[in-house]
Amino acid sequence: MTSSRRVQDRSKNKRIHHLEIVKEKWKILSKVLFLMEVIKEETEMVIPVRSLYQYRKQINLPKPHKITDFIEKCPKLFELYKDQRGTLWCGMTKEAEDLLEEEERLIEEQSIKAVEYVTRILMMSVDKRIQLDKIAHFRRDFGLPVEFRNKWVNQYPQHFRVVKSKDGVEFLELVNWNPAWAITELEKKALGLNDGIGREPGVLSLPFPLKFPPNYKKVYRHGGKIEHFQKRSYLSPYADARELKAGSLEFDKRAVAVMHELLSFTIEKRLVTDHLTHFRRELVMPQKLMRLLLKHFGIFYVSERGKRFSVFLTEAYDGSELIEKCPLVSWKEKVLSFVGYRGKKKKIPTFSDLSDMEERDIIEEKDIVDGDTEIENICAEFEEEAVMDGLETVSLINDDELEISHVSNAYKASNNKI
Repeated sequence: MTSSRRVQDRSKNKRIHHLEIVKEKWKILSKVLFLMEVIKEETEMVIPVRSLYQYRKQINLPKPHKITDFIEKCPKLFELYKDQRGTLWCGMTKEAEDLLEEEERLIEEQSIKAVEYVTRILMMSVDKRIQLDKIAHFRRDFGLPVEFRNKWVNQYPQHFRVVKSKDGVEFLELVNWNPAWAITELEKKALGLNDGIGREPGVLSLPFPLKFPPNYKKVYRHGGKIEHFQKRSYLSPYADARELKAGSLEFDKRAVAVMHELLSFTIEKRLVTDHLTHFRRELVMPQKLMRLLLKHFGIFYVSERGKRFSVFLTEAYDGSELIEKCPLVSWKEKVLSFVGYRGKKKKIPTFSDLSDMEERDIIEEKDIVDGDTEIENICAEFEEEAVMDGLETVSLINDDELEISHVSNAYKASNNKI
């Protein structure tokens, strides 16, 4: 249904340009972070460039573009070397290694909040357990570490545990119900609370915050439908929803509340819609989830650019900026500031053996121009969408600069053609 021409045309005139730009920025960043994590998993944190070609799909680099062209666009993060046999290797700069260490520290600092959000997702589920692979899709969205499956999930036995089904499928199962966490983020804001109040979840009547683009009322008129929807009571995402009839007004409004809650948990208040559809059965959501998201434009915004759509929580953004940024979002923006190339390509140094790469720090700064199972898990999480139409001006095979400002300009130019 997400490829339906009618659905795409229906929302074409409701695009929020600021959020489209946000999506394009994070698409660039996702490619960079993927390469950094792949290299990090190597024993000496260096990898033959030819080994990187197997990840073309994950970084969305179609032929005839070369991996080296992409790497050379980020000289502050990646470095290329040749050994005596002429084999080309890729490693990370000292700045990139420092950034990864900083990320590990931030993830550790945010771990308590991540534990809360994972537990609350389990509390919202029908059977109080969810397949581990499905939760892994949210790893970066919730600020979870790379070793989420193998290590992290076993560190909090008081909240959840890993269990196996008869056919060997691993599930993350809730251990203890926490009444203080059975309260929505919307309730917290309305009541001015930082923590829950420990009451039994039930029927709610809180309206959802709405945010529309300036031209919304000129294009779409819904009369009193929005007001009627906002006044309708609905069941809390943490209450038992098995008795709700699929397709009913109560069922659909609860589904909106569940999606609102999930997006509130994410660090960027944004998710790939594919990840949401994985939870339709566990969280009692409709089959035609995309249609519901598009219908409630104002609460959510669906970016339909590329192969995979993203949904934003509109209230969380002021233009293209998050209103409240957690440290991990600020870290991502910091990494993004290191992406860019200006000037001519620098000469690739040759080393007598791999150990000589440890001496790479003696390369003068003027040469850098301003401007196993874990690997499989990383690949699964970084299958990003195709490059947006109109962004071909940011070519990976040119020696021109690759700057985030160019993404914005290219996007604006593409919209002028619409």
